[in-house]
Amino acid sequence: MGETPLAPGSALPPVPRNPRFDVLAPRVPLADLGVVHVLAAGGAGMSAIVRLLLDAGVDVRGSDAHDSPLLARLRERGATIWVGHDAEHLAGADTVVVSSAIREDNPELAAARRLGLRVLHRSQALASAMGEQARVAVAGANGKTTTSSMLTVALLDAGEQPSFALGGELSTQGVNAALDTGAAFVAEADESDGSFLAYRPDVAVVTNVQPDHLDFYGDFETVEAAYLEFAGTIVEGGLLVACADDAGSERLAARASAAGLRVLRYGFAEGADVRLVDPVLDGTSARTALVDGEARRELSITVPGRHNLLNAAAAYAAAAHGLGVEPQSVLDGLAAYGGTRRRFETKGVVGGVTVVDDYAHNPGKVEAVVRTAKEIAGEHRLIVIFQPHLYSRTRDFAAGFASGLAPADEVLLLDVYGAREDPIDGVSSQLIATPLTAAGRSARVVDTETALASVARLAQPGDLVLTVGAGDITHLGPQLLEVLGR
Repeated sequence: MGETPLAPGSALPPVPRNPRFDVLAPRVPLADLGVVHVLAAGGAGMSAIVRLLLDAGVDVRGSDAHDSPLLARLRERGATIWVGHDAEHLAGADTVVVSSAIREDNPELAAARRLGLRVLHRSQALASAMGEQARVAVAGANGKTTTSSMLTVALLDAGEQPSFALGGELSTQGVNAALDTGAAFVAEADESDGSFLAYRPDVAVVTNVQPDHLDFYGDFETVEAAYLEFAGTIVEGGLLVACADDAGSERLAARASAAGLRVLRYGFAEGADVRLVDPVLDGTSARTALVDGEARRELSITVPGRHNLLNAAAAYAAAAHGLGVEPQSVLDGLAAYGGTRRRFETKGVVGGVTVVDDYAHNPGKVEAVVRTAKEIAGEHRLIVIFQPHLYSRTRDFAAGFASGLAPADEVLLLDVYGAREDPIDGVSSQLIATPLTAAGRSARVVDTETALASVARLAQPGDLVLTVGAGDITHLGPQLLEVLGR
């Protein structure tokens, strides 16, 4: 089936394109990929591609700058993985898969261009792996990993045998991707560089549309235009599932509906097609009534927060209305969801102090996870260690990060994790600390050793320590448990 024609129109600006990749090009059949070499194979997104291609019987090689347990697991699965980047690694390769984070001067990518090898963006390789299964693409500034993970677990529990590619490892399965024989393929769709246009989904889920990735889009209006274009890639007769509680997602739903697209809205808002009412937030779990047409059922999850009830509602709507799975079996599967690595993941409890790790890296995510953690901490203290991700994001959203962190009793800010970016003059974690201290909050910029020592000194039984960020801060959890144990 073809995609629904849906252009931004005169009210919205044109959407930028990544000149390095044509994500709107026809999908390359899996059988035509030949021998595939994957750069940065140890990353969350790229390792998912390696797993899917291995499941499909493809000869997969790869490389990464550093060795890791994840690379060891990929080698055990049959992939040939090198540590370090060298043009000689491309010998025998037909297709090279990269992400936008791989620079053109990478020796392997440069050699692939010089040799005329097929170079695909990660999203294009994922589209190839999807084959002819019904494609569910989950997008949004916040919640897409949890929503796609919840949907996957619900389908697995219902016996649907879905394929999936997620931004984090399922705690129950211990993997972030698998190729199976069921009718559906669930994929987390990354909007950061416009690559979510590659999938042509049968069902598209948009959890929210908020300002982010302005280094690529420039402004929020262009972000909105990109999501509208994403909705336009839904195949004819497909479904857009949109959150009625988010203003940007609601505008998207209205525009898509006006263009003739089938739209289903979910949320706590009046008029939502799948509506949540009477929520009960109970520590690390939550439940609510779910009203779907004439039916009223209970939605219960074992992860905390109102935002996770919304994520579960999105998964329910996609499964029940988009894929036709029996509603109660979907709800039963959502109740079995055991979490995703780095999404409010409890690392351990020592001396009555709980250490939790979360991947939140934009203001909306940070606000949601800090609010939830504060509710769980109750009368005890919440200590947050936050590592900003990207200099451009820190520059653009410092005030939003400060606002999201404000409920914490103590905020320790690590240096910015630059990832793919070079430093920007005048941009540091102090941009976040300054408005917090000006508002009378306890916040300071520290190095890792000082953060560890501060937690050891400050934390008391009952307190919650939360590490937050998309960089290497995740490694801090075990160290915190060690110093608390002393």
